[in-house]
Amino acid sequence: MERRHLGRTGLRVSRIGLGTLGWARGGGSDRAAPGAGTGAHPRHDQHVRNAADQLKTFWEAGGTLVDTADVYGDGEAEYLLGRLMQDLVPRHDLVIATKAGGVPDPERPFDCSRGHLLNALDDSLDRLGTDHVDLWQVHAWDPYTPLEETLQALDTAVSSGRARYAGVCDFSGWQLAKAGTWQRAAPGVRQPLAATQMEYSLLQRGVEREALPAAQDLGIGLLPSSPLGRGVLTGKYREPGPPPTGSRGASERLAAFVEPYLDGTAARITDAVATAADGLALPPLQVALAWVRDRPGVVAPIVGARTAEQLTQALSVEGLSLPDEIRAALDDVSAPVHRYPDHDWSEL
Repeated sequence: MERRHLGRTGLRVSRIGLGTLGWARGGGSDRAAPGAGTGAHPRHDQHVRNAADQLKTFWEAGGTLVDTADVYGDGEAEYLLGRLMQDLVPRHDLVIATKAGGVPDPERPFDCSRGHLLNALDDSLDRLGTDHVDLWQVHAWDPYTPLEETLQALDTAVSSGRARYAGVCDFSGWQLAKAGTWQRAAPGVRQPLAATQMEYSLLQRGVEREALPAAQDLGIGLLPSSPLGRGVLTGKYREPGPPPTGSRGASERLAAFVEPYLDGTAARITDAVATAADGLALPPLQVALAWVRDRPGVVAPIVGARTAEQLTQALSVEGLSLPDEIRAALDDVSAPVHRYPDHDWSEL
C-alpha cells in the first residue's frame, strides 16, 4: 500500500488507516464508560477472532496506521490491539495512534487537563503493551481547560518519549488554527501538530470551510473519520423499508448516529455514487472511499469494518484512481454551500 507523510513530518503512514472502534463489543461509542482507563480484558471469543482477522488482513495488504482510543470499549480496543501485537503482528510494523480526553461524565464529556491526559496516556501504554505510541491525539476540544495546558501535555508526552507525534480531533477551524499556531510559535520547545482527525466524506464536507484550509496552511495532515458517511455511502440504506440486519441503522443504540445522513440530500449524493459505481463496475464503497482518500490535504481515511471481508473490499481501493469526470461529478453533487465570508472572491 502506498504511504504518505503525516502532515509536515517525516512519519509515513499507509494511505488507508484501520479503525478499532468496532473492536469493542459495545459496537462503537466514542464516550467512555464507567471505569475507563482500568484496562478491560476481552474474552477470547468470536469477537476477538474477528479483530485478529481484520488486523492480519490489514497488515498483509501493507497497511500500517491503526487508530484507537482509550474510551473504545472502556479500554478494550487498546487491550486487544496490544495482545494482537504480541501474538500476531509485530509492533514495529504498525503506526499506532490513540486518543485521550474522554471521561464518563455527561455534564463534561471531555477532560483535557494535563493531569488527566498524561495519566490516560500511561494507562493506554499499559493496555497496548508498548513504551510509546506513534501518534497521540487529544480527543476533542475542552472548553473548561486552558488550551495552553492541554498542549503542554502533548509537549510532555513527546519530550518524554511516550509519544512520537501529537495531534487533535474534531477541533473547529479557529480552534485548530489557534492550537497549530501556538505549537509552531516556539520551535524546539513545543511540538508542532502532525495530524487532525475529523469526519469527512461526500456526505460531510464541512471541514472544507475552515478546518481543512487551516490544516493545510499549518502543515497538519487530515485523517478523515467516517469516510463512508457512517456507512450510508455503501448503498446499504437505499432500499425502502427497515435497515439491513446487523447494520448500524438497525441498532437501537446506533440508529441515531446514522439517521442524519438518511435525508433527501444524502439520498441524492448516495444515488450519484451508486451511478458512478455502476459505470465503473465497482462497489459504491470503493468509489466513495477513493474520492475522500485523494482529496487535497488528506493523509489517510480511517476505515472501521465489521468483518475482515468488509475490510478487504475497502482495501481493494488501493489501485483505484477515479476518472476526472467522475470526480468532478461527485464534487458537484455533494458541494457544500459556503457563503460570506467564505466565498472564493476570485470567482466574482
